[in-house]
Amino acid sequence: MKAKNIVELVMNTIFFLCGIIAILAVLIITVYMIISGIPAIREIGFTEFIFGQEWASTAADPKFGILPFILSSIYATAGAIIIGVPIGILTAVYISKIAKPKTAAVIYPAIQLLAGIPSVVYGLIGMLVLVPAIMNVFDLSNGTCLLAVIIVLSIMILPNIVSVSETALSAVPPEYEEGSMALGATKIETIFRVSIPAAKSGIAAGVVLGVGRAIGETMAVMMVAGNVANMPELFNSVTLLTTAVAKEMSYASGLQREALFSIALVLFVFIMIINLILNMFLKRGDSK
Repeated sequence: MKAKNIVELVMNTIFFLCGIIAILAVLIITVYMIISGIPAIREIGFTEFIFGQEWASTAADPKFGILPFILSSIYATAGAIIIGVPIGILTAVYISKIAKPKTAAVIYPAIQLLAGIPSVVYGLIGMLVLVPAIMNVFDLSNGTCLLAVIIVLSIMILPNIVSVSETALSAVPPEYEEGSMALGATKIETIFRVSIPAAKSGIAAGVVLGVGRAIGETMAVMMVAGNVANMPELFNSVTLLTTAVAKEMSYASGLQREALFSIALVLFVFIMIINLILNMFLKRGDSK
């Protein structure tokens, strides 16, 4: 056998093993989460656990209702998407289609730098700058609230959305845009009617990454959310699914600890469902 064929066989084997390892990791995590999370749900009761509105895990008569956590996570993620996605996409459009090369060469690395900032730094800045600003602007006694969470998450998802969207927009064949402009369309019309639709799969992939980060973020959210198990309101302190697990796991035991694993299982299921829905959307977009 020739050396070239041996190298190719070895590399194919390595690629195959890496793929198997990735699949096994997902399967192991899934099985572990199910095994760890089901017992508490069975003991507490599915309806009481999912739809209960009171969380008092250390009380004499403990309550394990996680509906406030679920709704807070949904509202925070939805708010971050509403604010962050349009800003991210428009920024990507500006960098790839409008800005001069020298300007784009400055803006793009700066946005990528946001991705390298640790979550705790976002949380620290949010706690020292954003929270007092919300208190002053809205005349509140406490600025740690759902609004602060939404703003912090909106900023944190920008690097993923901008980076992937800019790459997708830059990959659009120039002939598409030249043909549109030759037919009399303006540059802005061409961007919104030709470039963005042509790059929609890549843009959607960037949104998926942003949503994943928004749902799974813990440290920054914990520092600005207030961590009170309230039903979500814009100016109320809230607890998300991620922060509910993080703040109590260090001292939890017994049923409380099992309930935290059940919260993690619910969060895991949510993320899987969202990924499946978005992937179906992407495949449908590619088939058209």
